[in-house]
Amino acid sequence: MSSSLRSLVLALSVATLGVGAAHAQTAITGLGQSWPNATDVSTSPNYHVYVFQRGSLKYIQVNDAGGNVRAAVVRTPTSLLGSPVGVDAANVATPDEPMAAPVSSVGETVYKDDAVQVFVAPQPNGSMRVAAAPVECKNPLECSTRGP
Repeated sequence: MSSSLRSLVLALSVATLGVGAAHAQTAITGLGQSWPNATDVSTSPNYHVYVFQRGSLKYIQVNDAGGNVRAAVVRTPTSLLGSPVGVDAANVATPDEPMAAPVSSVGETVYKDDAVQVFVAPQPNGSMRVAAAPVECKNPLECSTRGP
């Protein structure tokens, strides 16, 4: 094989791997599935987090260690919102949709990118509070709760 042909094959291989790696970070289908065909981007070994993108909307889905879909957050260009996905969909708190403080605030950050962070706090009743806030917020639970 000539050196120019080898260079072309190598360049195409690298380009293909690069496209695959970039695509693996944000999927466009699978939201709401226990084990979607998407990369797990969780910062915690106790949870699975998947990111989906459609247009200007970013969907961040949180699954527990067993693959149960707990909740999903939607990042729009101007806000953070809960979605009707997961068994804890009613327990998603954001600065745009604040909730009363949870019973337990012990938990962990499960996702963080350049714009949003997601924190999960298991509750005594078996549910989970999922709080999402902009990165500049130091504590997502504080930034997404309101007093009683």
